[in-house]
Amino acid sequence: MSAAITTSRLVKKYRTTRAVDGVTLSAAPGVVGLLGPNGAGKTTLMRMIATVVAPDAGSMRLLELDPADPRERVEIRRRIGYLPQAPALYAGFTPFDLVDYVAVLKEHTDRSWRRRETRRVLELVGLQDQMHMKIRILSDGMKQRVALATALIGTPELLVLDEPATGLDLQQRLHLGSLLAQSPTVIFATHNIAEMAALCQHVYVMVAGRIRFSGRPAELTELAVGQVWEDDRQDSNTIRSWPTSAGTYRHLGRPPANAQMVEPSLDDGYLLLVSQAQQQ
Repeated sequence: MSAAITTSRLVKKYRTTRAVDGVTLSAAPGVVGLLGPNGAGKTTLMRMIATVVAPDAGSMRLLELDPADPRERVEIRRRIGYLPQAPALYAGFTPFDLVDYVAVLKEHTDRSWRRRETRRVLELVGLQDQMHMKIRILSDGMKQRVALATALIGTPELLVLDEPATGLDLQQRLHLGSLLAQSPTVIFATHNIAEMAALCQHVYVMVAGRIRFSGRPAELTELAVGQVWEDDRQDSNTIRSWPTSAGTYRHLGRPPANAQMVEPSLDDGYLLLVSQAQQQ
């Protein structure tokens, strides 16, 4: 099956800073995670994939269409759902009004269909009892679910989600996972490692504008094999060290002789990769 997203050497610059620096990736059907520290360039890359901003260099195909072609870009926008990192919601609207308005912007002209679809997506995100309340009085988590509902209009073939679980409690995060599993292709950006591990079949790690890792979560964990140990004392000659709940110190890096080695976690693999990339 063809990849829903393919990019080749994408570049986006802001003055002298390369926010995205030669990114090549591919997203096949399933859930793909884009992981990285704050400032890694994840949001800029997601905005390009959502066709909000154009790259300065490189090429991209979305749903086998070229977003550089204006006619094909319009067709792409009809077939994707996008949740930005900081969605702008009209506080005076109700969730029902806002979702219906976004459906109009996506050129759904059948009013009866829009009303049914608006109810459907609001029920999907658990807002059936709040759909006619003003957005200004909703909690942050409810507002995030309103924004998610707008991304789900029309059952998009591709979901582009930037930090989708922001403001959601544990139960809502689990429900989000169920929603994403039902979508044909999802790419979502996060800096939450546990969230990525729970939802993704494939993960990219982005540091300083570049893709530094591509693979399964288990493969990211394996990067730290033989480089994690615990001791009663903190060793300053490590890449990272931190106290544990057991009162020991966990260390990441080149172990000393006779170190008490432990099995690495996904956090260890990620921290090792990011630390090494930032030192280059």
